[in-house]
Amino acid sequence: MEQLYQLPFDRYSPRDKQSFAYTTVVKRWPVILTNIVSSISNDLHELHSSTEPSAKDKIAEGKEIVSKISALKHEMGRNGSLTPIDDDGEANVGCYNEELRAHPEDDRHWFTMNWLFAECYLYRRLRNLFSATQHWKQYDPFFASKAETYKSSSGAIIHLAKALNGMIESKDLHEGLELPGSALEIAFMEMIQADLWGNATDLSLLVDLKYEDLQKLQAVGAQAQAEQAKMILRNDLPKVWDCLKRMKDGRVDIVLDNAGFELYTDLVFADFLISSTPFVSEVVFHPKNIPWFVSDVLPYDFTWAIDSLADTTFFKSHSKVPLTDDDVAHLGSLAKRWRGHLDSGRFRLSVPLDTPLGGDTPLGSFWTTQYAYQDMPAVAPHLVDELAKSGLVVFKGDLNYRKLIGDAKWPTTTSFEEALGPLAGKITLVSLRTNKADTIAGLPEGVEAELDTKAPEWRVSGKYAVVSFSPKRG
Repeated sequence: MEQLYQLPFDRYSPRDKQSFAYTTVVKRWPVILTNIVSSISNDLHELHSSTEPSAKDKIAEGKEIVSKISALKHEMGRNGSLTPIDDDGEANVGCYNEELRAHPEDDRHWFTMNWLFAECYLYRRLRNLFSATQHWKQYDPFFASKAETYKSSSGAIIHLAKALNGMIESKDLHEGLELPGSALEIAFMEMIQADLWGNATDLSLLVDLKYEDLQKLQAVGAQAQAEQAKMILRNDLPKVWDCLKRMKDGRVDIVLDNAGFELYTDLVFADFLISSTPFVSEVVFHPKNIPWFVSDVLPYDFTWAIDSLADTTFFKSHSKVPLTDDDVAHLGSLAKRWRGHLDSGRFRLSVPLDTPLGGDTPLGSFWTTQYAYQDMPAVAPHLVDELAKSGLVVFKGDLNYRKLIGDAKWPTTTSFEEALGPLAGKITLVSLRTNKADTIAGLPEGVEAELDTKAPEWRVSGKYAVVSFSPKRG
């Protein structure tokens, strides 16, 4: 096993009953497992009326998966042991099992293992249940919920489509480009804040919210952006803008988080960078290779999100306010332009677009390991080398932030650079994170004390954010 970074502070763990880690094991994970069972059961119900020759075998396999998930939920609720993952021929079995063996026996339980490892392990173990079958190998148990949430976001999606198309058509956007407060800088701040707060739609954390509640989290008007900027506890957006301005026909990478509306905001931001600025000519998107943390982007989710915009009926059937012909035209314009970006290489995935679930690719498999990104230079140096080719690597969302700083109990005023450990200086990066877990670093003095008093849930509520930038050195 590679020599990994030794954190100077413990990781968060459900041993602390006041932590969000404990809430996750007790409340969130059981709900997620129950929802998977419901999703499979719905499909099994439809299979009973299927005339396909394989239906009987698929039903039998599906029932077995349901039984194993139910057993996993039972085991979790009783603080059972984390057992080795069976070798299913896919990536990332050995790394989990090696680390599991390295932990003391007392740590190898659902309520005692550090949260970061246990949560990653859960999704790899769930994948194992599907990958070992013949008929469910390419089944994403979270796709239906991702699709439903995307459909329910039509209001915000249309708003952003019109804003982006208007910016791209504007002939005045580049006037006074080098001046502070230029039109292009203001447009950039609006687009990147929409991308930041797009993370508020995170299904693994919002499992108890109704879809109507999601609308409140997707305000993207200019006034809403100004108000939300007040909720950014560390705001390195000016540093990001300065970084971009030094680029010419450069490359930006986005390490993706959630599918659906958040992926849409990633695509909007990427299109803005390519179509409205002289700084960027290529955006590389990094998806996951297995169903991950409920709503994370898989290769299929990426192409499906774009294709759905071109389907004139896709949002119409779910929108509370009827879509106009102008709305549909704006969405179709996005789909056409984004397909063009894909065809030309201006947009590209870090893995082949047709990568199947469980596909082991050089630039894709690391993201679904248990490793913190502090360990990327040791365990995935080829990935560090690839990311170093980028002028800016954007890490989206809460899990990516947790992995960047090791999910450790850092003092909140610890510098972000220090918390990055061995990754610091290797690549130019920015983390766009709405706060949905306890770990955090890089805050100004006094912020923690103030928020502990006025907003005790500030670390996990998703109402506050951090934008943390770190440049490449040397």
